Amino acid sequence: MIGAVGPESSQCSRAGCSAEAAHTVNWRNPRIHGEDRVKIWLACVEHVDYLHDYLASRDFPVVVTPLGETVDRVVIS
Repeated sequence: MIGAVGPESSQCSRAGCSAEAAHTVNWRNPRIHGEDRVKIWLACVEHVDYLHDYLASRDFPVVVTPLGETVDRVVIS
């Protein structure tokens, strides 16, 4: 996973950002991963839309949740 994750900090995955994450960006590349594979990026309030749009523009299914909330699968709707 991109970004620092640990008991003290959850840093945004956007390159160059050191802000505290507030969201989890759950995604997968359907060309190489099955529906049960979920990749996770963390996002601060400022970059959540940027990270979502970056992945969605590549036709990757994306689900954004509050930090700490997980999903079992990410499917194309």
